[in-house]
Amino acid sequence: MADAADDLSTPLGQQTAGRKRRFRLPFTGTQALAVLLGLLLAVFAGFAIFGDNPLGGEPVARIALRPPAAPAGAEKSAAAPAAEPGVKSETRPAAPADQKTVTIIDGSSGKRQDVVIGGAADKIETDKATAMTGVDPRLLEKSRHGMIPVVADGLKPFTVYAAEADRARAAKMPVVSIVIAGLGVGATRTADAIMKLPPAVTLAFTPYGSDPSKLAERARAQRHEILLQIPMEPFDYPDNDPGPQTLLTTLSADANLDRLHWHLSRFQGYAGIANFMGARFVVTDAAMQPIISEAAKRGLGYLDDGAAPRSAAPALAAAQAMPFAKADFAIDAVPTAAEIDRALARLENLAKERGTAIGVASALPISVERIGIWIKALEGRGIMLVPLTTAMLKSKSG
Repeated sequence: MADAADDLSTPLGQQTAGRKRRFRLPFTGTQALAVLLGLLLAVFAGFAIFGDNPLGGEPVARIALRPPAAPAGAEKSAAAPAAEPGVKSETRPAAPADQKTVTIIDGSSGKRQDVVIGGAADKIETDKATAMTGVDPRLLEKSRHGMIPVVADGLKPFTVYAAEADRARAAKMPVVSIVIAGLGVGATRTADAIMKLPPAVTLAFTPYGSDPSKLAERARAQRHEILLQIPMEPFDYPDNDPGPQTLLTTLSADANLDRLHWHLSRFQGYAGIANFMGARFVVTDAAMQPIISEAAKRGLGYLDDGAAPRSAAPALAAAQAMPFAKADFAIDAVPTAAEIDRALARLENLAKERGTAIGVASALPISVERIGIWIKALEGRGIMLVPLTTAMLKSKSG
């Protein structure tokens, strides 16, 4: 009301001094923050789009490469730098021009390991692959994914990596082969199968898991014969997805062979391969033919898990004169003690009727337990437990 009174009492043509107004920004604090965040996002997007760094975001490791030592007698072009206080200098022999030495230091123990890279025939990958128990370096070939099996010097992986067995005795009596499949992902169950079942039980590993090579090596150290399972397309793919690099009927032969090589490079020392799922893939002749041909060329056997009655594998393997077997049934399709015992009894009867029977099972604790108990009494019933390769050879000769 005071302002109104001042206005009424002011003479015409004169103005009173108005109250001083506070200065206000043309935008709010929230708007300023939004603009700032927008600018930061624009800068980041520009860097991601226009920055020339195809490995952006990938982990990076930096290592020091020691240059080759100068040839003996060569004149020094410059004085050698003085060693830092407290640093022990080392003298190393000269390396070929295409080789470098990498020192790998274990961050927890401080252990140092010198590795030569470059030069003779991809030495690092070969050494890594042959570190497994009993892996023959002659039976390895370099692919873009790593080392994969190959026939060399008249030797085949099927023969070299087959488990020991009394084949002369097996030829004269009924035999049963048990394959525990799906190993490599569950380390505890895999370890149970390796340690609790006798060496004559064949173990089949998937290519997945954090370190399938280590588990496969442990199996071979316990004298088990091992197989590599190749993930293949089931009928309900992709709702039911076997995993990365699955072989698909929709891919070209070259693409599937490249995926096959990826699987073959995951570990070494296996006598053959087997399908992992793949009900659609194994019945598609055009898709299976290149896979069987490639495996046969590389000296491997093939196990069909028997889940697809119309599988093209038997005929394709026969055309390649490839060691082959088809499982009769899954022992633990119903994973209860009573049903597993019934399945094992059926397997015995098949062996007595035909001379050979093959069962597959998973590494469920109940399966390992019941199979282990059954095996202990098997010889007393006139049936011999043999590795899968022995059963394959007996079936072929029969």
